[in-house]
Amino acid sequence: MKVRPIAAVAIAALASSALGIAFAQTPAPQPATPAAPAALSESLPVPPAPAIQGKAWVLMDYATGQVLAGSNQDERVEPASITKVMTSYVVASEMKAGKVHATDQVMMSEHAWREGGAGTEGSYSGFEVNKTAPLIDMEKGMVIQSGNDAAIALAEHVAGSEDAFGALMNAYAARIGLKNSHWVNPHGLSAPDHYSTAHDLALLGQALIRDFPEAYSYNRIKEFTVGPITQQNRNLLLWRDPSVDGIKTGHHSGAGYCLMASAKRGDQRLISVVMGSTSENQRAVDSQALLNWGFRFFETHRLYDAGKAISKQHVWKGAADEVQLGVAGPMLVSTPRGKYAQLKPSMDIPKTLVAPIAKGQKIGTVKVTLDGKVIAQRPLVALEAVEEGGFFKRLWDELMMWWKS
Repeated sequence: MKVRPIAAVAIAALASSALGIAFAQTPAPQPATPAAPAALSESLPVPPAPAIQGKAWVLMDYATGQVLAGSNQDERVEPASITKVMTSYVVASEMKAGKVHATDQVMMSEHAWREGGAGTEGSYSGFEVNKTAPLIDMEKGMVIQSGNDAAIALAEHVAGSEDAFGALMNAYAARIGLKNSHWVNPHGLSAPDHYSTAHDLALLGQALIRDFPEAYSYNRIKEFTVGPITQQNRNLLLWRDPSVDGIKTGHHSGAGYCLMASAKRGDQRLISVVMGSTSENQRAVDSQALLNWGFRFFETHRLYDAGKAISKQHVWKGAADEVQLGVAGPMLVSTPRGKYAQLKPSMDIPKTLVAPIAKGQKIGTVKVTLDGKVIAQRPLVALEAVEEGGFFKRLWDELMMWWKS
C-alpha cells in the first residue's frame, strides 16, 4: 500500500478547503423571472356561446339592439304565452293615448272565461265570470299568472273583440319594427297564422322596457292573488338571479317551453329568448347561461351623444360657411370586452354641401367597424340650419365652385 507524504496530504486538504470556501462564496444562480402572459383574457377571442337545447334562440344587447349570438333567430316559431308581452304593449300604448285607463273596470266575459278560464287546459287568472276588476289588476293577472282569461278580457275591453285586438297587435308590431311576426290572438294559444321569431321577440321585449317601464315592472312580481287563489310567476330566473327582472314564459305542445328573459348588471342590460326548449327548468338553465356569457364577454359603450358635433363641414352659398354634423340620438355599440380601442369610426359625407340646409336634415352616415365588419351605423344630421347667403355670396361661391371643379 502506498502512503502519501504528510506534507502532500496537508497541501491537498488545504486546497480542497480553499476550493470549498470558494464554492461557498459563489452566489447560487437565481431562478429566472416568469415571463408575463402574452395577453390578458380580455384580448382573447370570445369563446362560443353556450349550447342551447331549443329550436331557436337569441341574445341581444338592449341598448344597441345588436345580436350577440343566436341560432335560427329569424325562423318562424309559435310564441305561446310570450304573446302576452305584445298584449301588454298594446294595452300600455292605448293607455298612453288616453283610450283606456288603469282604473277601468274590465269585465271577465263568459267568452273569456270559457276560452281561457279554469275549465281550460291553459293557465288562468281566476277572476270570476261576469264580474269586473280594475284594468291594472286584470293586466297583472295576465302578466304574473299568465292568465289566458285575463288576456281575452283585456282584448275585449280595449278593442271590442279578439279579432279587432289582433289587428291592433299587428299595427303596433309594424310600428316597433317586427318584420317576421303575425298575431291573431292576445294569449298565444296555437292558431294558424300566429307566429313570431326569436329576434322579433327580443325586439318586442326591448320596446316594452324602453317605452313602458311601468308596465314592464309587473314582470318582476313573483306572485299575485285573485280571490282565494295565489299563483307564482313561472319565470324561475326571478328566484335564481337578482339581476333578472323579466320577462315572460310560454308553453304549449306546439311551441315547447319558451322564455324571454332580461337582466341588468351595472349599466348593461341584455335580453335572451329561448324558444322550443325541452322543459321548464331547461329553458331557465339555458337562459341563465346565455345571460352570464353575454355579461362576461361583452360590454356596451356610448360613442356619441345626441346633438353634439362630430364633424364640421364647409357649406357653399350659405349665410354661414360651416355646418355642424352629429347624430339625432345617442350612438352606442356593443363590443367584446377589451376591443373598444380597436373600433374604427368613419363618415360618408357628400363632397359638396350647398345651402339651404335644414336643421335635422340627413347629410351622411357615420359607421363604426371592428375587425373589418360594420357593427353600428347612424345617419349624420345637421345640428343647425344654414340659410342661403345673399346674392353676392352665392355668386362668389358659384365662381369658386366652378374654379375648384
